[in-house]
Amino acid sequence: MIFDTPASGAHGATLTIDLGALVANWRALGERAGAGAEAGAVVKADAYGIGIEPAVTALSRAGCRSFFVAHVSEGIRARAVAPEAPVYVLNGLLPGSCDVFAQHELSPVLGSHEELLEWAAFRQTGANARPAALHVDTAMNRLGLWAGEGLNLAREKAGAISAAGIGLVMSHFASSEDETDPANARQIAAFAEIAAAFPGLPASLKNSSGHFLKECPSYQLTRPGYGLYGGNPTPGLPNPMRPVVGLESRIIQVREVEPGTQVGYNGRWTAKRKSRLATICLGYADGYPRNASWTDKSTGGSAIVGGVACPFVGSVSMDLIIVDVTAAPVAAAKRGEPATLIGGALDLETVGAGAKTIGYEILTSLGRRHARRYVGL
Repeated sequence: MIFDTPASGAHGATLTIDLGALVANWRALGERAGAGAEAGAVVKADAYGIGIEPAVTALSRAGCRSFFVAHVSEGIRARAVAPEAPVYVLNGLLPGSCDVFAQHELSPVLGSHEELLEWAAFRQTGANARPAALHVDTAMNRLGLWAGEGLNLAREKAGAISAAGIGLVMSHFASSEDETDPANARQIAAFAEIAAAFPGLPASLKNSSGHFLKECPSYQLTRPGYGLYGGNPTPGLPNPMRPVVGLESRIIQVREVEPGTQVGYNGRWTAKRKSRLATICLGYADGYPRNASWTDKSTGGSAIVGGVACPFVGSVSMDLIIVDVTAAPVAAAKRGEPATLIGGALDLETVGAGAKTIGYEILTSLGRRHARRYVGL
């Protein structure tokens, strides 16, 4: 199956996606999970921007057997390329949606008593539905049953849990990327009590960063997401994951400006010296945040041109970004030459910081206007 889009002049930028690195990251996290634990894969948000179909295809071929999405529409796409795998829908069960879950053999992650009762009633009609997951909240206060509700349900010898056909119990870390946060230990202890209350049911707690927490059991299933796609699950420490995405645009025009020249919308950046400025074919309509704008009052993002980090100047506009290439080699800063937006020294965390956001947002905002080139498999 071919997922590439043409990388010709029809596109302003090229997104290169290394599926081999994706698989290598999944295997590395699986090794950290240890014997007896399966590493699943979170492929929500279009597999963090790289494409559900290519990501699920590559991971399935490598042996991944469980996938997690946010919405039913994403689950339908995952099911199309992973016909046998459990596909869990993390955002739960919207009222009246049981039929579509059954039709596409998707498993809702039930996070409230109302969802549990609706799913149980649906299964009692004789509907052929996959086992659901039960989400018990241990800190996030976002989705999930209260811990006390989960324990009370576990004490029932028969009832909603049995009728709903629960096949997995899970919770979600709130601060696992910060190993020093005491909330992690509290969540680990709270979930241990929940998991023990459901003997015989597989359990799942670890996200990407959870694989690096000490004293955290892997249980039967882990749910890595961001780390699979090259994000650093251990902020402040060297990234143990391989980079998966690279983003490159091309220079379409170069000009020289004199000191005092105002640049971009509303003249928010002023040249302090004679400068060479290059305009590249990429903007916020391509998913690159406008907060990466570099003005007289604030710093922003950068591109690598000829091996040199070159700051943006002025506002990131819809389709274009202006880059100060004064320090770049003249031969590399010419019309048609490449400018790297993600890659090398510009890893996801660096790009996120330059745009006053996080690497997660950079990944999941990657636009569909890029030419996409899949490599590594």
